[in-house]
Amino acid sequence: MKRLLLLVVVALLGWAWLERQALADFPGILSAYSAKEYCSCRFVMGFDQAYCRGYVKQWLPLSTLEEDVAQRLITAEGLGQRNQAAWQSAQAGCRLLP
Repeated sequence: MKRLLLLVVVALLGWAWLERQALADFPGILSAYSAKEYCSCRFVMGFDQAYCRGYVKQWLPLSTLEEDVAQRLITAEGLGQRNQAAWQSAQAGCRLLP
């Protein structure tokens, strides 16, 4: 039983090593996706806040999801990463800010 457990742990560590870049990128993806999709939902599609919050809800919760209606700017933070998306135009939609 101990050998099987050790084998599983070694296999998981090997997989994590092979996927280390994807695992390192993951925290930023949560907030970037949420900011961009929420911005598009609100300012491109014109849906209300409640609908758009439900639309971008993830299994891992965001610590911040703020909306600046005057500037059409969305700020999302989750897993320690913060991203912003802003409405550009009706044709271009929203984009992530650097």
